[in-house]
Amino acid sequence: MKKFLYTVGIFVLMLVMSFTAADFYSSMTKVDYLEGNKTLKFTTKMNTAHISDAIKINPNSVGFEAEVKKYVNNNFDLYVNGSARSLTFTGSQVNGESVWVYFEAGGITDINTIKIKNTILLGTFPKQFNLVNIAYKGNQKTMNFQRGKEVNEVSF
Repeated sequence: MKKFLYTVGIFVLMLVMSFTAADFYSSMTKVDYLEGNKTLKFTTKMNTAHISDAIKINPNSVGFEAEVKKYVNNNFDLYVNGSARSLTFTGSQVNGESVWVYFEAGGITDINTIKIKNTILLGTFPKQFNLVNIAYKGNQKTMNFQRGKEVNEVSF
């Protein structure tokens, strides 16, 4: 009986350790269409330690926001109705374990399709999963991105 309990104890310990060793890598982006401004507003939430690892800069340093801006511009592309749209970085905020990044695309009068290429953190973390939720005129669409599926498109 002692041997059985010892074996079960080792098994339980290994099981618990296997769950604690796993890290979850994700980002979430919310996209809202502001009809009055003809603007798509993007709010992206990332893990502070993960983005800091990717851009190799301390989140408390003065240059952090500039590096985050550069990183997002290099890893997030937007196409509306087949045309590439430029993104304007409007700010970022470090809030404990999360970094919030704000950017927008203006001059958008009507949307039939939105295509996004989202490679945020995919180069640094192979198991990274990026989620984008888009709200447009009462419709909600969701896109998922991961290694091997960096581009997604939805129709309205």
